[in-house]
Amino acid sequence: MSEQLRPLNLGEILDRTAQLYRRNFWLFVGTAALPLIFIFALAIPIGFFVVAATLAGDNTATPSPAEILTIATLALIAIPIYLAVYVYSYAGITQAAVSVYHGEKPTIRATLKSVHPRFWTYLWYLIVQGFFAAFIPMAVAMAIILPLIFFMESPGVDVSSRLALGFLSFLVAAAAVGVMIWLTLSYAMGMAACVVEKKSAWRSLVRSWRLSPGARGRIFVTYLLVIALAIVIGMALAVPLLILIAVLPFLGISVSSSSAAFVAMQVVRIALDFISQVLLAPVFMIAAVLFYFDQRIRKEGYDIEWMMLQAGLAPPQPQAASPGILGLAQPASAAASGASTGEFPPATPPDTVGEQ
Repeated sequence: MSEQLRPLNLGEILDRTAQLYRRNFWLFVGTAALPLIFIFALAIPIGFFVVAATLAGDNTATPSPAEILTIATLALIAIPIYLAVYVYSYAGITQAAVSVYHGEKPTIRATLKSVHPRFWTYLWYLIVQGFFAAFIPMAVAMAIILPLIFFMESPGVDVSSRLALGFLSFLVAAAAVGVMIWLTLSYAMGMAACVVEKKSAWRSLVRSWRLSPGARGRIFVTYLLVIALAIVIGMALAVPLLILIAVLPFLGISVSSSSAAFVAMQVVRIALDFISQVLLAPVFMIAAVLFYFDQRIRKEGYDIEWMMLQAGLAPPQPQAASPGILGLAQPASAAASGASTGEFPPATPPDTVGEQ
């Protein structure tokens, strides 16, 4: 990693992402597969009952109260379990990326085990991030758009006024989407800060916000590239399925009329989606970790800090001494170490980098 301890441009970050992913393929794929394996395992019994009902000729449009209760119970059980598994996967991939960035060779088991002590912090971080980056902009946009729609549907409103209100609604929706994208880019490094610096959920968001200036554009381009890669992989995986669908009629099998063929097609489609998501999930998370360290190198001299740590030259931890001007001691060596490592003594104001 020593040759990478310098500011990297976008191309170098993408190349480094590909290298880390390729060298630790099974580590990242195995960690990313956790939530999708859970969904797949949950879908199997549900699909079995649906197929059994279809083959039995039970095409009742309205589900019975017992079926509704069963579905609701499964949802109440499945959603918390899925959230827990997703937290382990998301934080685990981030932890794995941090470890391999530092030249370590973690295992899937060790990575997931490292998530356990701070599970609730990571869960709360994802909730807070979603609340600020998605829920609040959507709520504000809906609070503006719904009254506009109400006025549009009011009697006596002419066509030109409706067009103007409709265009205004579109502008509000577009602005909300833009704000959501901007906030997502600003918080993209929050999980890395939460994992590396052991910060709370809120302070991890603040940390990412302060590191993100100068990197948001590069992160946005990375998002676009990941989306493009997802489209390419999805198309590549869909080609065999499309060929099979085209060949089946020549074999006398109609997918629309054969329940078994239809079920087989759905199983294949779900399996292909599973493979695609597992392969792509780690890509941006690895890149987010690289952007996090790159911004720290640019803004805080993290490369110097790391070389000092490797050479055993890190300054000692700050210790209590005679009161200074502000009534709290802060040796010069401690202040210097705090500037580069993010570890400040208790006298640091609450909004500084070193807040734990």
